Amino acid sequence: MNTSDKRGPLPETRRARLLQALQRDGVLRISDLTEALGAAAVTIRRDIAQLAAEGLVRRVHGGVTLPSPDDPPAPDTATASLGMLVPSLDYYYPAVARGAEEAARELEMRIVLRGSSYKTEDDRPQLLRLVDQGVDALIVAPRMDAPTASGTIDWLAGTGLPVVLLERTAATGPFHVALESVVTDHALGAAMAVRHLAGLGHRRIGVVLAAPSPTRPHVHRGWLEAATECGLDVHATVDAQIPDSAHPDLAAALDEVLDRCLATGTTALLVHADAEAIALVQRCEERRIEVPGQLSVVAYDDEVAGLFSPALTAVRPPRRSIGRAAVRLVADRLADPDRPAHRVVISPALRVRDSTAAPAAS
Repeated sequence: MNTSDKRGPLPETRRARLLQALQRDGVLRISDLTEALGAAAVTIRRDIAQLAAEGLVRRVHGGVTLPSPDDPPAPDTATASLGMLVPSLDYYYPAVARGAEEAARELEMRIVLRGSSYKTEDDRPQLLRLVDQGVDALIVAPRMDAPTASGTIDWLAGTGLPVVLLERTAATGPFHVALESVVTDHALGAAMAVRHLAGLGHRRIGVVLAAPSPTRPHVHRGWLEAATECGLDVHATVDAQIPDSAHPDLAAALDEVLDRCLATGTTALLVHADAEAIALVQRCEERRIEVPGQLSVVAYDDEVAGLFSPALTAVRPPRRSIGRAAVRLVADRLADPDRPAHRVVISPALRVRDSTAAPAAS
C-alpha cells in the first residue's frame, strides 16, 4: 500500500465520493460515511459542514442528505465562524468571551460560544457539536485534570482546524508539538502581590488557595519563588489549601488559617480567589482581627474584590486581553496555516486598595 492509501483519499476526492454516495442512497448516517470513506468522524463532519455551506448537502439529525429545491439558500460563508468552549459562563470567562467578541467583530468574524463545566469529565461532546455546526476554528479552555484530557488534546490536534487553548498549555504527539495558546502569567501576578506586601514591611506572607482551582499551582509557584527571592521564610508562615466558597467546611478551614496566622505571626496573606478572600476578611471581622491593621489581604482574580468593604487589593488577570489575543491567533493561523505555533503569555496587574498596609508595630 502506498502513502496516499494510508492517508486516505484527498479532501476533494473524499467529498466527491460523499456526494456520489448521497445520490445513490439519499440519506446517510455519519457512521455509514466513516466506514465507506475510510475517514474519521470529525473529518466527515468537517466535509459535511463545508458542503452544506456550499449548498450541496443538507444536514439532518445524525447524518446528511441532498438538498431539495424547497430548501432555503445556503448562508453567506464570507464570515469565519470561531467555536469557543469555556468552563464557566458566570465567573472569570465572561470577560474573556467579551474580549473575544470585540476582536471578532473588528476582524469580521463570528463567535459561537458554548459553556462546559469544571465538573465535566469529557469536553469532546460539546466540541463535536461545534464542529458539526461548521466552525472554522476552535478556541478552548479544556478540562486538564480529567482522565480524558490527553485524549481531548490529541483529538483537538487531529481535527485539522486551527485550535487555540485559553489559560491552558498542552502538547501532542510523539514529539510533543505545542498547541497554540494564550495564558495569563499567574506566577508573575502572585509574585507582584508578594513584592507589594514585602515592600510594605511584611516578613510573614502566607498563601491561601482554593483547592479545586486550575490556577492554584501557578499562584503557589509565584508566591514561593517571590517569597524566597525576598528572603522570607516560607516554612514559618501559612501555606494552606481551603475548600471553595460554596463548601460547607469553608468556615472551619478559615478558622484554621487564622489560628495559624496568629501562631506564626503572619501579617499578610495572598488568597485565591475573590470569594474566598472576602469570606476570610468577613471571618476576621467576626473574630475582631483588623484588616489591614493586623492582617493585610490580597485577593487573586479581582472579579468583585473592589466592591467589598474594605475594598480588597487584588491581582487582576487580563481577561479581555486573553480573549482578544486568542481570536487574533486564530485569524493569523487562518491567513497563514504554515506559520509556527505561537504561545502568548500576558501579564496581570496589581490593584492596590484598602486591604493592605504596613504591619502594625509589634
